[in-house]
Amino acid sequence: MQAKKGDAVQVHYTGKLEDGTVFDSSVSREPLGFTLGDGNMIKGFDSAVDGMAVGDKKTVTIPSAEAYGERRDDMMIDVPIEQVPANIKPEVGIQLTLQGGNGQPMPVTVTHVDEEKITLDANHQLAGKDLIFDIELVKIN
Repeated sequence: MQAKKGDAVQVHYTGKLEDGTVFDSSVSREPLGFTLGDGNMIKGFDSAVDGMAVGDKKTVTIPSAEAYGERRDDMMIDVPIEQVPANIKPEVGIQLTLQGGNGQPMPVTVTHVDEEKITLDANHQLAGKDLIFDIELVKIN
């Protein structure tokens, strides 16, 4: 039996960058479960699992366009320093969470601090990167 759109599947995976850096893995955890084709996974990962059979293993390279997209300049946000809450000491590299327009939490990274403003990067940390995944299909429900 091969996995197809609409199937609930479980996979083990290891995600790496092109330089070999591992950014996430399920190997020491429970397998990742999701419904194939429901839009909750990045497009390239979903496509890679489609057609696999239980026990199949593969390595796929997912271009950034099918992963977290390209980095976007419009996702860089300048905030006047006087608008930064007093309990936050902004430093380059720290992560903060803003509340998006729809009320959803939006993780951001501080990329610049000066006397007048801080710059926040709201791009996903993996935006603009091609991703390599080792995938093993463990179960089709």
